[in-house]
Formats: sequence, structure tokens, C-alpha cells
Amino acid sequence: MKKIHHAARRTIFSFIDLFYPLFRKIMPLQTFRYAACGGANTSFDIVLYSFFYNIVFAKQDVHLGLFTLSGHIASIFPAFCISFCTGFYLNRFIVFKESGLRKRTQLSRFVLLNAICICLNAIFMKIFVDGLGLYPTPGKIATTILVIGISYTLQTYVFFKQKESVILTSN
Repeated sequence: MKKIHHAARRTIFSFIDLFYPLFRKIMPLQTFRYAACGGANTSFDIVLYSFFYNIVFAKQDVHLGLFTLSGHIASIFPAFCISFCTGFYLNRFIVFKESGLRKRTQLSRFVLLNAICICLNAIFMKIFVDGLGLYPTPGKIATTILVIGISYTLQTYVFFKQKESVILTSN
């Protein structure tokens, strides 16, 4: 399994870093890696969302015992469960690999961040689809754009903040 992990990391780094020279003057490498990984995982999440909404739930309401979820809201959750895993892997091992935090700490912070994001997704989807009448997939894209800004800020400055190096000086 470690061989697969290291091969995957090398491949991802090679692919992302191949395009970095085009963006070197406008953003640091970590920001570029965040944008590339986040963009790929976000696209994956939208494809998954569309798959669950259009094919699995067939645009129908989902009845769960005492309550019912509309298909566009229910589709958020299975797509999230899958893209959560890929997102954590990319954040832990590609984007914020030097954060200095233990995996358990990063995971618990990532879970908290994603709990916030999934709640925001549900709220914005209700606003865009039910309130403003957008179709679900464009509503998901609009929702994602808003949540990305919040997520990036929280990940960079709170959840995956890099530890500052301690500089020892002799007196």
C-alpha cells in the first residue's frame, strides 16, 4: 500500500508541478497546489453530485422514514462522502504536507471544516434551487464557488496552519 501511496504522490506532484511555471509569478507553490488539488476534487464532487442526482436518485425525493429529502439535497451527502476522502488525501499529502500536525489532528480538523462546508452546501442549495429556482447542477456550482472561499480561508489560517519554526539563539 505504501508503494501505491508514494507512486500516487509522485505522479500528482509531477503533474501539478509541470504547470506551476506558468503561474510562478502570480502565486506561491502551495497556493497553486491548493488550487489544482481543490479544483480537481471540486470537479470530482460536482460530477459525483450530478451522478447521484440524475441517475441514482433520478431527480426524485428520497424518503427516509419520518422525513423526506429532495433529490438535490440528498445528492450532496453521498457525493460528499466520496470527495471527502479524496480531499483529505490531497490536503494531507500534497497541499499541506509540511503542516507539522499529526494525521489524527489534521483529520479531526478536516472533519470539522467539512461539517461546516456540508452545512453551508445544504443552506446555499436550498437558497439557489428552492429559493431562486436554479437547476440543481448550476446551483451546486454556484454553491461550491461560495464555499471554496470559506474553506480555503479556514484551511490556510486555522485547520492546516503551518507551525512556525522555533529559532534558538544563544545569549
